[in-house]
Amino acid sequence: MEEYFAHETAVVDEGCFIGKGTKIWHFSHVMKGCRIGENCNIGQNVVISPDVVLGKGVKVQNNVSVYTGVICGDEVFLGPSCVFTNVINPRSAVNRKSQYASTRVGKGATIGANATIVCGHDIGEYAFVGAGAVVTKSVPAYALVVGNPARQIGWMSEYGHRLVFDREGNAVCPESRQRYRLENGQVKKMEEL
Repeated sequence: MEEYFAHETAVVDEGCFIGKGTKIWHFSHVMKGCRIGENCNIGQNVVISPDVVLGKGVKVQNNVSVYTGVICGDEVFLGPSCVFTNVINPRSAVNRKSQYASTRVGKGATIGANATIVCGHDIGEYAFVGAGAVVTKSVPAYALVVGNPARQIGWMSEYGHRLVFDREGNAVCPESRQRYRLENGQVKKMEEL
């Protein structure tokens, strides 16, 4: 008995690992060799290409293409119609399958609707890529990036709120009350006292 749900219109190739509690919805295709963690939600009309890795609790919204070379940590959110590339210079007549570049998406990161992630660039933990952004370089942990090409305009908490740092480099998430510190261009969550 399967420990995951796949809608009758979904195609799940043999040779995949799909974790317990995962749901795969209408017209999605999960290809051989990929690994999908527990309690993921794969929306409608999604393509998960061979050898892709999705951690636990990943949410993939409708019309997303996750191509070979992508590795997502736990609790990543991939917004509607976002896309990853895997070849830097594709040509229809030139086979470059041996040149796929990898992209890592850190735990808890969000990729907004219609964003494009150019291959070979990593997205840090809890980073937030705004809707429609085109990521052409790596994104630091907790960074908020927007635009084309994507540029950093701030920092985000683990709960998805913009962080406002005081002169000493401290900020508090308005929802969770978690405290953060900005030092040398890096944000870290401060341990609870």
